[in-house]
This record gives sequence, C-alpha cells and structure tokens, in this order.
Amino acid sequence: MSVSRETSERLEIYEQLLIRWNPRINLVAEVSLADLRARHVQDSLQVGDLMDGAEGHWVDLGSGGGLPGIVLAIAKAHTALFFTLVESDQRKAAFLREVIRKTGLKNARVIVDRIEAVPPLNAAYISARALAPLPKLMSYLDLHLAPAGKAYLMKGRQWQSEVEDARIEWNFNCIAHPSRTQEGAATLEISGVSHGAS
Repeated sequence: MSVSRETSERLEIYEQLLIRWNPRINLVAEVSLADLRARHVQDSLQVGDLMDGAEGHWVDLGSGGGLPGIVLAIAKAHTALFFTLVESDQRKAAFLREVIRKTGLKNARVIVDRIEAVPPLNAAYISARALAPLPKLMSYLDLHLAPAGKAYLMKGRQWQSEVEDARIEWNFNCIAHPSRTQEGAATLEISGVSHGAS
C-alpha cells in the first residue's frame, strides 16, 4: 500500500513511540523491532488494501501495540471510517492513547475493558491480529459485529485448521486473502456469522 507523506510521517511517529515504550510493556517481540516496518506496519497496511471505499465504525479487538488498529486508523485518517480500539491492559491502552495524541488522529478512540465485557458495538468492520484462536474469536464477532458486517482476522500458517475448528460450532462465510508479508499466513475475511454448525 502506497501512503501519503502525512500518513508516512504519522507512521514514523507511531514506530518511534512503539520502540520507546516496548521495553517497559512488551508491545511486540523485541527481536521483531529491527524489522518493524516490514514485519508489523506493512503487515497491517495490507488489511487496508482490502478496504477501498469502506466507511462506518471499525472495531479493533485486543489492540495491544496498535496492530493493526492504529496503523489502519493512520492509513484511513482521511476516510469516513472511525476506529474503536478495545484493549484490557491499562498500560497498553495508555500507549494507544499517546499515539493518538502525538499523531493528531481524530478518527480513533480507546476502550479499556475486556472484549466480552464491552456492550455490543455493532461494528461495520472488525479486525484482530494474534489475539486468539478462531473459535474463540467467533464469539467476539457474534457479540460486536453488525449483521451485515465483515471481520478481517490476521492469521498465521495454521489458519486452515482454525477455520475447520470454528465451523464445528459456527456458521460463517470466509474468504482467505494470502499474506504478502508472511508465507502461508492469511487475512480471513469473515461475514454472515451465526452460532450452530451447518
């Protein structure tokens, strides 16, 4: 995804803050910091490439270090998307708020609570990265995704077995978009979520 100068500057601010805060609260694996732009930022930006013309309420679950939520909020700052970042860890939430403040984002807010304790958010879009196995994520989507909404879940090489496991108890549509940054990984585009096996 090519980005504007303003977006690039905001991403640099985000990266600098992440590097500064990471030793204290472990936002990402320390070994991955040397390749932060490719390993984390570009990885998150590819979700944005699936979203041309999107508008409405986007919820990022378990935002942690802001991946992909903060990166997407920065990349989509001039669109009709508003991002809610849900993070239960107070320290990580403080980091996310600092990034929002320092980058001047007007399209993002942070909710500090457990995902299952937050009242239904009726999100048009949901994202999550390295949060939980897909069967667990389905219960979060059932709670927070609008009936016509879509979720974009970033998954590693075992995504196919996770989809099979989730289908034991859930009905859903799934399109797998191959990752451009990690071989075998995929972003799962999920819609039509309902409880009960087909």
